[in-house]
Amino acid sequence: MDNLAVLSLLALLPIVVVGVLLVGLRWPAKWAMPVGFVVVVLVALFVWEMDPTAVAASAIQGLLLALTLLYIVFGALLLLETLTKSGAMATIRAGFTSISPDRRVQAIIIGWLFGSFIEGASGFGTPAAVVAPLLLALGFPAMAAVMVGLIIQSTPVSFGAVGTPILVGVGGGLSGSSAVEERMSVLGVELPGFLERIGLQVALLHATIGTLIPLILACMLCGFFGERKRFADGLAIWPFALFAAFAMTVPYVTVAAVLGPEFPSLLGGLIGLVIVMFASSRGFLMPKKVWDFPPRKRWAANWMGSLEPETEDIAARKMSIWLAWTPYLVVAVLLVLSRTIDPVTEFLTTGWRVVNVDDIFGTGIAQALQVVYLPGFVFILACLATYALHRMRPADIAASWRVAGAQLAGAAVALLFALPLVRVFINSGGDFNESGLESMPLVLAEGAASIAGGAWPAFAPWIGALGAFVAGSNTVSNLMFSLFQFSTAVEIGVVPETVVATQAVGGAAGNMITVHNVVAASATVGLIGREGDLIRKTILPTIYYCLLAGGLSLVVIYGFGLNFSTLWLAVLLVGIVALILAMRRSGGRPNDELVDAPAGAGRSDGTAPPTGEGRQHTDMVVDPSRDPDTPTS
Repeated sequence: MDNLAVLSLLALLPIVVVGVLLVGLRWPAKWAMPVGFVVVVLVALFVWEMDPTAVAASAIQGLLLALTLLYIVFGALLLLETLTKSGAMATIRAGFTSISPDRRVQAIIIGWLFGSFIEGASGFGTPAAVVAPLLLALGFPAMAAVMVGLIIQSTPVSFGAVGTPILVGVGGGLSGSSAVEERMSVLGVELPGFLERIGLQVALLHATIGTLIPLILACMLCGFFGERKRFADGLAIWPFALFAAFAMTVPYVTVAAVLGPEFPSLLGGLIGLVIVMFASSRGFLMPKKVWDFPPRKRWAANWMGSLEPETEDIAARKMSIWLAWTPYLVVAVLLVLSRTIDPVTEFLTTGWRVVNVDDIFGTGIAQALQVVYLPGFVFILACLATYALHRMRPADIAASWRVAGAQLAGAAVALLFALPLVRVFINSGGDFNESGLESMPLVLAEGAASIAGGAWPAFAPWIGALGAFVAGSNTVSNLMFSLFQFSTAVEIGVVPETVVATQAVGGAAGNMITVHNVVAASATVGLIGREGDLIRKTILPTIYYCLLAGGLSLVVIYGFGLNFSTLWLAVLLVGIVALILAMRRSGGRPNDELVDAPAGAGRSDGTAPPTGEGRQHTDMVVDPSRDPDTPTS
């Protein structure tokens, strides 16, 4: 078969099936992913004519990758349970509420800033696995906690794991191409310099688009999890949201320009966290009216998972804030050291510390398991340190391992089918088939490019997002599509670095909806089975990200003027402004009905306000006849 349109539709079929089952029919991922796996295997065998042995080898490779992800998830679960049993979470919760009891502020500081730092240090979807359980412990609904952790898997992702998506993803995808070498010769740079150019464009695009992510985060938190379900309540915090955004994105772009693609997210998140925590502790831009969730007894059943946050009285716990935070500091330090000091990195990624599964079934497909380099090992080390630092009782230690192990089982089925699906999809190319076709992802991209023509830069981020959605990784998306994006740009006569940068930005946005990130983060708060509901929410900022990335890319390439690119961007910006105005009008004056900030909130010397059901709430009671997940403007 050589009909590109038909082949593109067939390549898209497994993704459509999974999307319909998860998002449309709201099936749990543990049911949807096995169906998707069967579909991709059938397409691979009967359309791509893939060697059955290669299909089996790809499935084994996927299972090995699933084990690595489960390892990370287990570490995150164990750390949460350890800190809960030691009493540290009670102190951490009190520390954040002393800065501000406002849930929007807490989500931005923990998700946007702390999450960006963890992403820069580790990647691997680790931020959501750290942020979600921390927010759960602070009293967030499980679904809200995961949503926050997933939404911030956007702006910092392209420079996650010390720049891996750019250095390994884009660099590996472009290396060895004569067209790329010719372009570098014209520019007078080698590959490292070429990647720095692309990385700076990626940072500028992310900083422009990501500036609204904290505000979007606040609006979605209020729109989906407030009792009145008004997105407008999130707009009330716009001064703080923009301050937090710039506190991260300004150093982020500066680092990309000065130091290259390794440290923008790591240093941007760290610098932003220090600035915002210092300013917030002194009340700077803190909202005068506090927004909180409704009392727990009125939460919708689908907001909650099987894990319950600690309810012990925080006043009864005796632990300093620094001691409580020490395990997270251990995680951050170990992640940074293991990924920035070359001898340490080499030690952890070679020799007996890596399990290599080579030449599976004689196909040449291989997979390495980096046992002590993965974040899961770092989480476990932090737990071991916590046992001593917090003087934990053996009974509490044993209980934390039991709970973490039981919670892990819920994520296993979905991941053990999701990753094999991904590997069959990616490995379906000419090396393993008799049809001579390119792999399914490349056929999909080629089909899209044949339709777009000169407007391709507007579509480039969607291909990146699709790659990340399927593969669960911005790095893999860049590896698959960077050369394709480069070649398409050359063919239509536009600057190829900008198109490749747009691909990387779209790939980062796709991390918000990738199934295995959703499953892994959900597992850390006991929310298995609600993956479709989460994707329904996180697809909204993903669409925003890809639309704006495409519009900005067009303007960068074609310039401002009386042209299609300017019209495209203008329509997008007018749409954003119109949406904001509509939210404000329909929401009235959202602050007027919120609770006054308690005395002392937002000051370093203030006392912690009450938490949980004891705090005053003035939102209207939910109409039980209405869908609990349906927001109003």
